Amino acid sequence: MPTPWRHQLVGNFTAGRHLTHELYPVMKTKPIILANRVEMHRSGRVGWLRAAVLGADDAIVSTASLMIGVAAASASKGAILVAGVAGLVAGAMSMAVGEYVSVSSQRDAEQADIWLEKHELASEPEAELKELAMIYVNRGLENDLAMKVAEQLSAHDRLGAHMRDELGIDQASLARPLQAAWISATSFASFAVVPILALLIAPAALRIPMIAMLSLLSLAVLGAFGGHLGGASPGRAALRVTIGGALAMVVTALIGRILGVSVA
Repeated sequence: MPTPWRHQLVGNFTAGRHLTHELYPVMKTKPIILANRVEMHRSGRVGWLRAAVLGADDAIVSTASLMIGVAAASASKGAILVAGVAGLVAGAMSMAVGEYVSVSSQRDAEQADIWLEKHELASEPEAELKELAMIYVNRGLENDLAMKVAEQLSAHDRLGAHMRDELGIDQASLARPLQAAWISATSFASFAVVPILALLIAPAALRIPMIAMLSLLSLAVLGAFGGHLGGASPGRAALRVTIGGALAMVVTALIGRILGVSVA
């Protein structure tokens, strides 16, 4: 049989538990929002990642294929080296100009849409507000709630809300022509060195196998790395780019062999 002081202790403990439940009933049910939690998404990398991967893959495939085609025509080491260096310079400049023109066209279209949206917001603000609310209705919100959401978002950043939800343009991911140009050119020039180095270290009898082997290995590593950064399967990405590069090298080798025999 418990002593009186134990009765008192148990009673105080039980009362304390009930008191805690009465004073803090929300603590068990209220969700906690972690304001300092940061989620890393890969979509923000799309712009520079695309330019870098495209430049690197194109550098290895085009330069290696060009050098293998020249080597298959029984050209000298000096001629193959000249072809590789010329391919490096021409390819880097071509990538820079091509990316700049392409991304500039995309940027011009985005800026035209933004300018038109600014004009419509200034001339017909009520109609634009209703249009924004209708977008949220089409996404599943009720009419009254959609209008409240549109009003609150417009009060915070009216143009930003219309850019994001009406035009599908995110301010953080606008096209950047200069960024795409220099990343593509730098990436191309850096990785076009791979087949050139393979030529310099390869014996005369193993020039074509050495260039092909080192280039395909680099393509596989790049493909796997790009797939990892983009959240895709590294193995599948590596296999895809390696098969494409090998096909290009085989075709140019056959063409070089045929032309070399016919010219000789």
